[in-house]
Amino acid sequence: MARPEPRKLNVLGKAQVTPNMLRITLGGPGLAGFPEQQTSAYIKLRLPDAESGRNVVRTYTVRRQREHEIDVDFALHDICGPATAWALGAQVGDSIMVGGPGPRKLVHEGADWFLLVGDMTALPAISANIELLPKTAKGTAVIEVVTETDIQDIEKPAGFTMDWVVNPHPGTASEVLLERVRGLDWPEGIPSVWAACKFSSMRALRDYFRTERGLTPSSLYISSYWKLGSDEDRHKMAKREDAEALAI
Repeated sequence: MARPEPRKLNVLGKAQVTPNMLRITLGGPGLAGFPEQQTSAYIKLRLPDAESGRNVVRTYTVRRQREHEIDVDFALHDICGPATAWALGAQVGDSIMVGGPGPRKLVHEGADWFLLVGDMTALPAISANIELLPKTAKGTAVIEVVTETDIQDIEKPAGFTMDWVVNPHPGTASEVLLERVRGLDWPEGIPSVWAACKFSSMRALRDYFRTERGLTPSSLYISSYWKLGSDEDRHKMAKREDAEALAI
């Protein structure tokens, strides 16, 4: 099946969600025909890169979708790449080419309990996943943020616990998420674990979930969203090499 052509979307709004999370609302005539119910799906933003002088593609999550617009949240970094630079400079009325949406990566709803783990790059997808869960769902989310002021108020089921981990230096201290996850109670029943974060943390968590907890792909989704010191192209290469090494 051929991929749909990128669509031109307009910047409709801009809001600072927390000190290190910026929300851009996109919409306009180009959103016509965009599939419904794409909250948590990924999209491809075509962005100008001042360093190379060409356009680059960066992957982001649809944080929330409404009838004529979508929200995209940008985790802000000290090193200002093309996506951060565009988001910071975006003004209402600006336009951007957007590809997708790609498939949504959701938890397995038939599980007895849920565990979601990630850093700020995964916070939009984690938030969307939690908000889409049934009101009776039980579980925990472990989320790494830069400061306490980056903690967000997320609509969640009554039986769901939010466990926020403050790490002022994203990309370092790769063990902080694993250490917090190790300290959690592991309830009886069938789990659904969803995790996404920086490359080094992902590998540590993956080893724990697979080796120590014995989880299989039917109950585990885990992905690397970024790698310290790498742009998206180099990160993709590292992910491919990592997957090939696992298959040996």
